[in-house]
Amino acid sequence: MRQYLLLLLVVASSLAHSRLRFDNYQVHRVHPKTPEQLQALRQLEESGNGYDFWTDIGYAHKPVDIMVPPHMKYNFEDFLKLQNLKSELYIKNVQKLIDQERITTKNHTRATDWKRYQTLDEIYAWMDSLQAQYPGIVQSVVGGQSYEGRQIRGVKVSYKSGNKAAFIEGGIHAREWIAPATVTYMLNQLLTSSDPAVRDVAENHDWYIFPSVNPDGYVYTHTRDRMWRKTRKPYGLCVGADPNRNWGYQWMNGGASNNPCFDTYAGSSPFSEIETKSLSDYMETFMDKIEVYFDFHAYSQYLMFPYGHAGLEVPKNNALLHKIGRKAGQVLAQRYGTIYSVGNIPEVIYVASGGSCDWVMNKMDAEHNGGHVYVYELRDTGRHGFLLPADQIIPTGEETLDSVVSIMQDVRASRKH
Repeated sequence: MRQYLLLLLVVASSLAHSRLRFDNYQVHRVHPKTPEQLQALRQLEESGNGYDFWTDIGYAHKPVDIMVPPHMKYNFEDFLKLQNLKSELYIKNVQKLIDQERITTKNHTRATDWKRYQTLDEIYAWMDSLQAQYPGIVQSVVGGQSYEGRQIRGVKVSYKSGNKAAFIEGGIHAREWIAPATVTYMLNQLLTSSDPAVRDVAENHDWYIFPSVNPDGYVYTHTRDRMWRKTRKPYGLCVGADPNRNWGYQWMNGGASNNPCFDTYAGSSPFSEIETKSLSDYMETFMDKIEVYFDFHAYSQYLMFPYGHAGLEVPKNNALLHKIGRKAGQVLAQRYGTIYSVGNIPEVIYVASGGSCDWVMNKMDAEHNGGHVYVYELRDTGRHGFLLPADQIIPTGEETLDSVVSIMQDVRASRKH
């Protein structure tokens, strides 16, 4: 009997440390048209039956992407018929896309050729090497820490004193791998590109760059659950809070959940997550120097700006943010024809409160009478969703950098008026 119990413990331990698989999980794009259909989708999300809403429920005629487990396939079909909801199958087998990511990683051994997705250790090791490679220009910095004891690490890039600062944040949602990849690609270009426009913005601003501000979650997506979004702090029977619903401006004012088992759980209080608390404390030390803030997510191809919470608040320089953002969207499209929607968060995507972008914008509105905060939802529009093939990392980085350069140029030009 004792040997049998030991065997069960060994099996349980093995399963606890193995990667979750998503064989025959499917992603459907659903098209709600009425308030009743939106309410039905909210009830489905709250059902706890294993549905994973890859995009939040917004408003009528705003598509919602839902990952459906195989054992719920026929229940989901019945739900669609009952609610008279139209849908399209976007991803037939989620595991197949995950397997393709792993094949890419196996076939490309270099971590810094941007032909595969990097692990956290690889990102950190590469950033450490930059300080030795670019002495006096690159400085390793620590922006905070995580629940599991990891550092939120980044670099400061500064070619000369007296520059205004730009802050880049990526990876706050763990499963959005293209965000850290795009951030590291752009960091490399800021150091190595010979393009005069890139050199101009690189050398005339101080850059604070953090590719993965949710390090515990990012590691977990590589080792256990590719679809994990939140932090790793336990809350009763469930784990983690959404670190992009946990910041201390207009916390829990729309588009966030008080259920610890939900992906949009806002935490037990503002800054309840050590990741958001420590990073915000770090930013407070030089907030008066930050002129532009970039926040990178995936997916859907949106370029947005605050505020995201309910109540229709807009920044003091809202018209300027629109003007600069629309031009940046046009610039982004020039290289590969990638189309982004541009506008305030609620009008483009949905209400979402407690985000880092709103907290930063509120600080900038108070200190600068208006700042520049831009939120990207990177490629694609849903055919791959969070599982964007690695061969799209470089094109995504190229077109995104084009738009970032445009924003930085226009922000500097706006100082003169």
